[in-house]
Amino acid sequence: MADSVSSEEVAVISNTDITSTESENNIINTMVERGTALLRKLEINVAEAEKRTGKNTVNMQETYTVYLIEIRPAETEGGTPAAPDTLWRRYSEFELLRTYLLVTYPYIIIPPLPEKRAEFVWHKLSADNLDPDFVERRRVGLENFLLRVASHPVLSNDKIFFLFLTEEKGWRDAVLETGFQDKADSRLKSLSAMFRVKNPDKRFTALKQYSDELNSIISQLLRIRARVADRLYGVYKVHGNYGRVFSEWSAIEKEMGDGLQSAGHHMDTYAASIDDILEEEEHFADQLKEYLFYTDAVRSVCRKHELIQYELEMAAQDLVQKKQQKEELATGTVRIFSLKGMTSKLFGQESPEQKESRLAALEQSIQEGEETVKEKNTECQEFVRAAWDDIERFKEQKDKDLREALISYAIMQISMCKKGIQVWSNAKECFSKM
Repeated sequence: MADSVSSEEVAVISNTDITSTESENNIINTMVERGTALLRKLEINVAEAEKRTGKNTVNMQETYTVYLIEIRPAETEGGTPAAPDTLWRRYSEFELLRTYLLVTYPYIIIPPLPEKRAEFVWHKLSADNLDPDFVERRRVGLENFLLRVASHPVLSNDKIFFLFLTEEKGWRDAVLETGFQDKADSRLKSLSAMFRVKNPDKRFTALKQYSDELNSIISQLLRIRARVADRLYGVYKVHGNYGRVFSEWSAIEKEMGDGLQSAGHHMDTYAASIDDILEEEEHFADQLKEYLFYTDAVRSVCRKHELIQYELEMAAQDLVQKKQQKEELATGTVRIFSLKGMTSKLFGQESPEQKESRLAALEQSIQEGEETVKEKNTECQEFVRAAWDDIERFKEQKDKDLREALISYAIMQISMCKKGIQVWSNAKECFSKM
């Protein structure tokens, strides 16, 4: 490496664009449900949830929920389903698994867990994390998390993930023995890198901005949906008053009584139907929430890249400074003010032996610095390549999932409107027969 190289010139190597052809060739998976060897061999379900009571780490009584994971061979001889292998897991164990995956695979957009406590709720929906409806939605979300991991071309091959599915007792010890907690970069270190990177990769900067904007948009959608749910609930329940009034009216009529009573029943049915409708809508909200939480996973990959880029720039800058020191020592010229330069002026120049010793030490330090820059540069390039492959896979998955979720929501609204039309059509028939 030439002495004239600058830190910016070294650092910019990591930002070379991957061509579209290379990117296409590196995308192994398009997020099909059974695209990995693991899902071709096993069926994975979170079959049920159970409330338990026990003592926590500080010997206090607590109530918590555990989830039953079932796995069974995807194909069995004779077509008879095999009995599943089962084990129970707490939500905190799912959290530990995801933290391990985040640290171990920093270049991958790790699937998010469902919310720990209900967010964006409308007023009739319980925010209690032990509420049966919330626990059921979380059960569905945890199963979805396992299937996301199991369908990923890299994560599905992780031994710790397989142990999570199969070893109830020894799994926690196995994950802690990996030492993943020691590898975790501190949040403060990542923030420092974000503000101090001189040559950020424009693609990751754009991705981070997109992630922030998507987070804001989905949050707005969820808030609007919660407000609409509140108003819909009120409108439907008010229709129950029609039923009460028609029933009271029918009691004072002879010829019109039967028609009014029937119309009142239709109104009561309409008013009661909103509970099931809004419960079904919660599953749509949970689909949106998954991608709300996915935006944090995307930002995590961007932060890791910033940290690697920052370390590369610091190594390159340190190398430039050492080469400058060598040049100054060899030529006897000092470009900038330094304590060593002042010392030599006050106490005289070094002896030839001292100078030769310092030159040799600097040469050794320069060689080590060049090796460090080379390693950091390779690390950065490999991270960019691996991360961008996974980002392309994620984009395809996101577009497909959100398109299907929005279509399903539209169909749900159309169905709801048709039911309303049908109720009033039935009421019209009742009135016509009076």
